[in-house]
Amino acid sequence: MFNKWLTAEEFAPLTPFNLFSKEDDRPETLAAHPHPEELKNFHMLVGGILTVDPSEYDRFFIHITADDYYKMKINGAFAAQGPASGYFFHYNWNRIDVTDLLRNGENTVSLHVYYQGLINHVWNSGDLRMGFALELYGEKDGIATLLAEADETWQYAVSPAYLPSHTVGYDTQYTENFDARLADPKPGEYRPCVPVSHDYTFAPEPTPTLQITDKRPLVTLPREDGGILCDMGEEVVGTLILRFRGKEGTKVHIYCGEELEEGDLAPTAAVRHKMRCNCDYSEYVILSGECDTVEQYDYKAFRYFSLRPEDPDTVIEDVLVRVRHWPFDDGACTIESNDPILDSVFRLCKNGVKYGSQEIYVDCPSREKGQYSGDMTVTALSHILLTGDISLARKGIGDLMRSARICPGLMAVAPGGLMQEIADYSLQLPILLLRDYRFTRDEEFLRASIPCLDGMLDYFRRFARADGLLDGVKEKWNLVDWPENLRDDYDFPLTRPVADGVHNVLNAFYVGAVKLTEEIKDILSIPHENRWKALADTFNGVFFDPKKGIYRDSETTSHSALHSNILAPYFGFVPKGYEESVGDFIVSKELCCGVYMSFFLLKSLTALGRYEDAYRIITSTAENSWYNMVREGGTCCFEAWGKDKKENTSLCHPWASAPVSVIIEDLMGMAPDGTFTPHLPEGIHLRARLPLVNSDKTHINIEI
Repeated sequence: MFNKWLTAEEFAPLTPFNLFSKEDDRPETLAAHPHPEELKNFHMLVGGILTVDPSEYDRFFIHITADDYYKMKINGAFAAQGPASGYFFHYNWNRIDVTDLLRNGENTVSLHVYYQGLINHVWNSGDLRMGFALELYGEKDGIATLLAEADETWQYAVSPAYLPSHTVGYDTQYTENFDARLADPKPGEYRPCVPVSHDYTFAPEPTPTLQITDKRPLVTLPREDGGILCDMGEEVVGTLILRFRGKEGTKVHIYCGEELEEGDLAPTAAVRHKMRCNCDYSEYVILSGECDTVEQYDYKAFRYFSLRPEDPDTVIEDVLVRVRHWPFDDGACTIESNDPILDSVFRLCKNGVKYGSQEIYVDCPSREKGQYSGDMTVTALSHILLTGDISLARKGIGDLMRSARICPGLMAVAPGGLMQEIADYSLQLPILLLRDYRFTRDEEFLRASIPCLDGMLDYFRRFARADGLLDGVKEKWNLVDWPENLRDDYDFPLTRPVADGVHNVLNAFYVGAVKLTEEIKDILSIPHENRWKALADTFNGVFFDPKKGIYRDSETTSHSALHSNILAPYFGFVPKGYEESVGDFIVSKELCCGVYMSFFLLKSLTALGRYEDAYRIITSTAENSWYNMVREGGTCCFEAWGKDKKENTSLCHPWASAPVSVIIEDLMGMAPDGTFTPHLPEGIHLRARLPLVNSDKTHINIEI
């Protein structure tokens, strides 16, 4: 696959860096590989010709990939963008049906290949791997034939139109100050692309491309300064496409944000471009004096945007947003009930999952744009139930398992260049794998995971003391919950590195991982040592207080946080006879945890049969509740219970989508085969359309 890898002359003589390391070794790794500043934020414009005879083939397909990213047009029309981020040793690519875009004879292909050069959650960039590969196939009677490929006859120019700008988030992206006078390189500025050898191993199958939809603002208000203020009507994720006509050299300022500075939508309102989530979405365009169409490259998360020209005679001819997300049919999963709070919470979470599912499950599509495995425990289940699509979840599991190449105990961000490690998250791999099996019954995929599972547990076993409990897992964060002020005064020093001693939450995840791994091996008829029951007994002996009937945070404290009591019922090893006392304690605490751990809280209650309590918490109107996000004007679920509950709260964070799975799987009681065992409170009536995974039927309609 991909016989030719093409790059820019600037990168051709360079040797890629190896930036993979343990998190603690990251400063030394980066110091050993200083990155040329002039090669960061590198925009490569490529042009080539494909000649076809449509009468000879039924369909035409392009196989394409790029590092970091590409956007492709054919004969001036948008065709595709990608690929999904991935490690160079399992690099992703796309297969694009271009039949309807090609014409008889010569066809112009334009690529905008981008290399960011920053070390962050988004891409595995900054390693000097840069370039692209493209092949054209014709298909006749189901047989594909390679017809052409991009080669050194294709030419490129480095765009000079992107001016110096600032980065946002955690060095997540560059803003795009753009000089439209320099948008079209002169013919003499183009040079041949350079073929080079490479060390990529490509994924065996293509990944899907994003669903792209062009949307206009719901409301556009003219401003006295000649600008406009636009409201999309909801938080969206995408890029701006703008058309201006004005004097040469005129600067038009662009401000995007999730909120207005203050007050209601009005012509005088200002967009809060310095967002809570540590992104400053302020940019500008310099006009050429002609009719300028500006298509921004990298995506943002926002609801509002304003355009403010310095010359009031500037004409803003058109504005739209190219909205993007993983394929998502809004009508695939709909729920209507006689409880408006339940309905509003469901819509809020559904929207958060829709826009948080990009080419990975992003923790947020603004500050980080990264795939955290712990977030994936929540988001992937919501996404599967909302779409019936297992593909993104399976890709995410694969990304996580491939991070074992860096550390057998797995990385928290996978893929991505940020070498971050969270022990709690690694131990959730068996949850993800069993979930995949529950929906697909794919034993082959499950069996292929065994070496990674064994390697992960062997890694953590290094930290076990004589009784089997983990003591001082210092190489990785011990998270418990985030933000730190929502740990319910959890009484154990979660310093970095963590203190010596055993504490509850990490060991509960460890017991659960051992238990679920043994379940996986039982499914596959793989002989194994039965360890989990003895380990659970040890856990209960150390952390459970039989006098109070609840769990302690550590063996050296009498304090009992909510977090210490939700994982044992979730995994199913509460001492017999104490289920009620543990459940009562959980209910008494309500939502004093973060939105991430609320998933395990709700699932623990339903595991204990306390469905009405779970329903009451989902529909709570307290300060810490999903409805509080609705009350504060949210259209996607937030990173925390409210805008001011975390100093850098993002207003689109799908790790807060726990109600989706609890409503569908537990309260409605839908099993993967489409059967139902409802547990809705008396008086609650619900009508739903739900997608099915791996079933002869695509959807099911039900009224409860």
